[in-house]
Amino acid sequence: MRGKNLVQLIRTLSLLSRPQGVTRKEMAEGLGISQRSVSRSIRVIEDLGVPVYDDRASPEREKRWRIEPAYVLSMPGLSLPNISLTLPEILSLCMSAGESPVFRGTEIGRHMDSAIAKLMLFVPEDTQTELSALKRIFICKTMGSKTYGGKEDIIRTLTESILNRTSCRITYHAFYKDEISEEDIGPLHFYENRGGLYLFAVKLKSRQVRSYACERIRRIRALARPFSCPPGFDPEDTLNSAFDLTHGDPVSVKIRFSPAVARYIKEKTWSENQHLTEHPDGSLTLSMTTSGRRDIKSWVLSFGKDALLLEPEDIKKDIQAELEKKFGGHAKK
Repeated sequence: MRGKNLVQLIRTLSLLSRPQGVTRKEMAEGLGISQRSVSRSIRVIEDLGVPVYDDRASPEREKRWRIEPAYVLSMPGLSLPNISLTLPEILSLCMSAGESPVFRGTEIGRHMDSAIAKLMLFVPEDTQTELSALKRIFICKTMGSKTYGGKEDIIRTLTESILNRTSCRITYHAFYKDEISEEDIGPLHFYENRGGLYLFAVKLKSRQVRSYACERIRRIRALARPFSCPPGFDPEDTLNSAFDLTHGDPVSVKIRFSPAVARYIKEKTWSENQHLTEHPDGSLTLSMTTSGRRDIKSWVLSFGKDALLLEPEDIKKDIQAELEKKFGGHAKK
């Protein structure tokens, strides 16, 4: 089953599973199809062996369609064993279910919460008690995280395009340029960073892969035109090669940190190829090759007097110019 059909199947099941059922008009609007196509969607569900029936509560009301409730409860052909989870598995489940605030408050988030709640019905009672207690252990910081309420249709269209390898036309607000433009893209992968949802996509005009912040997509329209992924593109390698979100040409940097922050720098991995040099006074020099010149400059500036960029010279001059603009001729970096 092609990706678009699979997504439509899931959405059809969701509409038919509602306690109040769904009318043909509501289904057409919910699926983005014509009312003539609604019958075909219902037949697909029935062909899978799912009993669908229709009723009309009174002569004035439109007919509503729904899945037979007894079918949902009995789940024929599905045999679930008694699930026994180890403590590490329980901890992992709690962490994965609550670690990301990206979809909190959205339709997607509600579906995720519903799925976890239903899965818990098949977990032994003593395990459920443990899970409830563990909610006090793992919490998720939401301050500074982005919100995606109202962006469900955009995320859904992007998901269908990724599955089908078809392109989209988006209206996008570029943050640093503060410009709004229309672009044709080929969506490749979603990824999360610092509480935000981002998208790797091919910019079809230039055939370059770039990142898009999903909340900055103002409008979207699915296109039937297929596209191909650029040869050699690896999303994980691309993410790991960038210092933050900017992906571009590699740049080698060397930064000296004061003793006050040296311990913090040693605690983390900033690049897969980093090299740390410790000095007798307790200071530390970090050398690495990464990408994202703007991100590196912002990061160095965030440490104030506790970080000194030694290389490369062009970013060093940019930092000096920014400090002089902010503090006048007294800035030294």
